[in-house]
Amino acid sequence: MPSFSHLPEEQIDQIMDFLYADPQAAAKETIDPDFVPQDYTFRGFTKFLDLNGYPAVKPPWGMLSAIDINRGEILWQTAIGELEELTQQGIPPTGTPLFGGPTVTAGGVVFMGGSADAKFRALDKETGDILWESKLPFAAYSNPSTYEINGRQYIVIAAGGGGKNRTLSGDVYVAFALPASNL
Repeated sequence: MPSFSHLPEEQIDQIMDFLYADPQAAAKETIDPDFVPQDYTFRGFTKFLDLNGYPAVKPPWGMLSAIDINRGEILWQTAIGELEELTQQGIPPTGTPLFGGPTVTAGGVVFMGGSADAKFRALDKETGDILWESKLPFAAYSNPSTYEINGRQYIVIAAGGGGKNRTLSGDVYVAFALPASNL
């Protein structure tokens, strides 16, 4: 095992014993004799997907909603994210499961990432209409932040993907300067 030349022979033997051991035998040794089977077992959070790997519920699968909490009314809802392979088949944007939230500027622009299509969007706060979008190098499963330098407002988002929603992994921050009219 050339990759482990720094290990003493005894440790190499232990690794080899582990690799060649019968996994069932090891499992039997660790079972608690007082174990009582349960009707249900938690196996982590699984997703309800169809055979193609899409959410097995009716779209939209990712939605940004504006709610008037004083009246308890939904003001608007916009699907966030699209699966290009479905859009090419004539299916309207479905939204994608979202991992991240929005940031709203004083100028009335809502910024949202979080979708599997790796797009960063700006929406009108009053209508939910998409004003602008930009393709990021990786999906941005994060909340955007805003900051100001020398009187100019910027919006920044971490784009790292990370394997969620079958997306590539990366590690970048992407910042945009807001137009002066949106300050």
